[in-house]
Amino acid sequence: MQGGNMSSLQDRFTKEITKKLQTELGIKNPMSVPKLSKIVINMGVKDVLADKKNLEKASQILAQIAGQKPRVMKAKKSISTFKLREGDEIGLVTTLRGERMYDFYEKLVSIVFPRLRDFHGVKRESFDGHGNYTLGFVESAVFPEIDAGKVDKIQGLEVSIVTTAKDDKEGLVLLEALGMPFQKVKS
Repeated sequence: MQGGNMSSLQDRFTKEITKKLQTELGIKNPMSVPKLSKIVINMGVKDVLADKKNLEKASQILAQIAGQKPRVMKAKKSISTFKLREGDEIGLVTTLRGERMYDFYEKLVSIVFPRLRDFHGVKRESFDGHGNYTLGFVESAVFPEIDAGKVDKIQGLEVSIVTTAKDDKEGLVLLEALGMPFQKVKS
């Protein structure tokens, strides 16, 4: 944390949400209350093999969204069908922790989701069994930092919210407490 000022969500989490979760989940030790541990944002870059500039452009977009420079991911193995060789640069990833992570989460919940057309909440089924949640965005222009007019290629991205929850139920309760707009359960 720089300068000692916490993001407002982080602050609320420490002061209010932890107690609420402790009660709701019946956890005795406040240290074992689930919390966000990191948010990983990754982007597979289209047409990167055709033109290296696509990777640079995507990197700038991801850096604007995340507020930090992404790392380049390389192909782990060659796939001839995709004309892909091991070691080819194919995507970008960045990991947010601490204040940046909370700020990003808050931006997702309070700015990005409300901007989506026909948005009725995120799916409850997108947990991985260990309380971590992954969302896909078809295009990066839904983020307020991105000027849709300047984007020449629609580039999707994936946001993985990694928590310390021990299962999906805890993960769901945690993300709901942090304002994640889940779809209403149909009765």
